[in-house]
Amino acid sequence: MEEIILPEPDIYGKMSVEEALARRRSVRNFSSQPLSLKELAQILWAAQGMVKKIAGRRTAPSAGATYPLKIYAVVGRGCIEKLKEGIYYYMPRRHSIVMVKRGDYRERLAYAALGQDFIAKAPVSIIITAIYERTTSWYGKRGIRYVHFEVGHVGQNIHLQAEALGLGTVMVGAFHDERIAEILGITNDEKVLYIAPIGRPG
Repeated sequence: MEEIILPEPDIYGKMSVEEALARRRSVRNFSSQPLSLKELAQILWAAQGMVKKIAGRRTAPSAGATYPLKIYAVVGRGCIEKLKEGIYYYMPRRHSIVMVKRGDYRERLAYAALGQDFIAKAPVSIIITAIYERTTSWYGKRGIRYVHFEVGHVGQNIHLQAEALGLGTVMVGAFHDERIAEILGITNDEKVLYIAPIGRPG
């Protein structure tokens, strides 16, 4: 698998946290204008990127630093500049992505998400999955709750970062788990939790 090193994330932006919070809204209408690789990189970093000043820590808190979440990007054809269509896996420690499947899977993704057509029109959808055992092995059944806390943190990070970049998104939880898992090609120990289609508001 070819690894693509992503542009370094910005840690200083033009929009304050307060303004991003005030502007935050759910967007389900996207333009066809492509995103830059830099914009995708910034979104992925906001989701699970490394905070370099604190070794091993990421942008979202995790119970016991167990980090059960995994991040995928479903990219449409011609939708991210300098990036082929396909499904990519984000590697936080290297701030890089690798393609796990080639092709434009947006239509299939929308169908698996109960026919929510706006997903097929978004240039990219971020999918968050979890391996619960990473956390439950330390915290038992209560670890399930901690995983759900964490995916909420990450979802908010994605949403606020999208606002700060002038992009739109909405957090989608209505989908057929097994169909999304099939699209991603993941195993049974990895569960799909969230879909965040992202693009420029239409």
